[in-house]
Amino acid sequence: MIPQTLLSFLDRGGPTLWLIAGLSVLTLALILWKLWQLTLLGAWSGGAADRAIALWSDAQGEAAMAVVSGRQSVRARLVQRAMSARLDDSLSEAAAREETARFARADLGQARRGLRALDLISTIAPLLGLLGTVLGMITAFQTLQDAGARADPSALAGGIWVALLTTAAGMAVAIPAGVALSWFESVTDTLQADMEDAATRIFIRGGRG
Repeated sequence: MIPQTLLSFLDRGGPTLWLIAGLSVLTLALILWKLWQLTLLGAWSGGAADRAIALWSDAQGEAAMAVVSGRQSVRARLVQRAMSARLDDSLSEAAAREETARFARADLGQARRGLRALDLISTIAPLLGLLGTVLGMITAFQTLQDAGARADPSALAGGIWVALLTTAAGMAVAIPAGVALSWFESVTDTLQADMEDAATRIFIRGGRG
């Protein structure tokens, strides 16, 4: 259950603050899901791929294939596919490179899933906060106008304080989303660079033996 104090806080900010609260839950879920997904993809493991490439460079193709066979990390899968394509006599080198690139694009696309959602949240959360603040300020000044000479400055200040809640909440959601997005993008960029490097090393060297 949602604590009563939190409900009271959300009610003060109005519908906009509820939307931002929903975005905060979605942001946390996306970050945890991306961490789990990238871990399953082996985004931070590359030892097997490096060992296989070292064996491949020594013309030990079968041993190299055995090292990465059955492994689930994206680097190991890329290395295995590149080696298989390179050893396939029915494929020209250009066709083998294209086949390897096709598999790499699919894996990288999977690694980048969910990043657009984080990008969207980091963009719209502060805008929603600003919208809530503007609407709250309009309401506060309408109250001030209706009160006329009997206006209470403390009531106006309270209305402005409540209106500013949404801006603070929007920034509180956007900042972690933006930081997480930048970090995940750096992980996938590093992954892409490693995969390109591995494929290049496989295609420019031997491996049969």
